[in-house]
Formats: sequence, C-alpha cells, structure tokens
Amino acid sequence: MKIKIFFILFGMLFLPVFANEIENELSKNNSIQTRINNVGLDILNHNKIPKRVVFAYNETDKKRMLDIYNELTKRQVVVYGDLYSAVEDDNELAAMLAREIMLVIKSYNGIWGGRIDALQIAASPKKFEIAADKRAVDFMINAGYNPLALITYINKTCPQKRNDKIARSNLTSKRLARIYEYITYKYPQVLENNEYLNNKYYQNFLLTSIKNRAMLKEKINTKSTKELKYE
Repeated sequence: MKIKIFFILFGMLFLPVFANEIENELSKNNSIQTRINNVGLDILNHNKIPKRVVFAYNETDKKRMLDIYNELTKRQVVVYGDLYSAVEDDNELAAMLAREIMLVIKSYNGIWGGRIDALQIAASPKKFEIAADKRAVDFMINAGYNPLALITYINKTCPQKRNDKIARSNLTSKRLARIYEYITYKYPQVLENNEYLNNKYYQNFLLTSIKNRAMLKEKINTKSTKELKYE
C-alpha cells in the first residue's frame, strides 16, 4: 500500500514536469522544421527548381545515422542536429541546404532515375564537390542569401585533412579558395559590401588563406585564365 501511494505521489509530482519537457522539445523541433522549410523553399522557388524536395529535421547525430543506414533517403534533404547546431544565421542555413539540394537535383537527372549521374558523382567526387559548391553560391545569390556564409559554414564544420591525394574529397582549404575565387569573379559586389568581415570564422578563413588569395590576386592582375593549384 505504501509503495502504491509512493508511485501515485511520484506521478503527481514529476509527470507534469516530464510532459512540459516533451512539449517544449516538440515546440523547439517544430520551430526548427519551419525555419528549414522556409529557407529551403526560398532556394527552390527563387531558383525555379521544378523538382519536388522534402526537408526533414533529425536531432540524431549524422555520423551515427550513417553508421546505421548506408545511404540517406533519396530526394529528401535531411538536416541533422549536429550540423544544424553549427548554423548561426539563415545565410548559413541556406549554405547547408543549397549544397544538399544540388544532390537531390542530381538524383532527378539522367536516365534510370538519376542512377547514371550518381555513378558519375561516385567516379569523380572531388570534381562534383567543387561544382556543387559553385552551384550553391548561385542558388544563394538568386534567393537573396549571402554566399560568404558558405565559406563560414564550411570553415567551421569541415576539418582539414593532411592531404587529399587518396581522399574522396578536396582539402577544405582548396574548397574554400575555389568558392572565394568564384565569388570574386562572378559576384564581386558581395566582397565590396562584405557583411562577414567581422565574423570570426571568416576572419579565420582570411588568415589561413593568405597564400591562396595571393595566387588569386596575381591571376587577376595578370589576367590569366589558368586554373590555380590551391594549397
């Protein structure tokens, strides 16, 4: 009888607390999902992308999910909690989503439901990575977002490998240099009115890309068309 009374009292005291925590968590997740949908649809609509894309927020850590599932759901952009936590503003969220949207678009292209394009990506992942970064910049500009956020987001979420000779992805420093070069040539007004000059991650990029940006400056001054070999 005493045990029964104890559990009744326990439920009366703590169940409302648990219920409030669950309600707060659901409210938070709904708010994040709404934000992701708004930014994602901005990119799709302003770029006139005639493909259906679903956006989903998942609190689970991405690495753990990838250990369980060999591939992510096709034609769906899944934003994982660990990556979302690095987002500081809607520009950075747009940067994340723009690259993922590029992958979804590829799944629609070509014959056999995009399987040929998927094989091409698998065969040349470094080449596609650079192309996807550049297309993400275009997507962001067209939707009214600042593409420099792609630099800050990648700078904070992609570690620098020792080298990329046998890796399937480019060195982060090379990716950032090519994004910066693309913006410099195609969207110089973004750098002229740089909103990210005081951003710590952008300042860190400037500090760690001195040699690469010097090469770019030389290329511009000499009006060279040669592809630079960034470090």
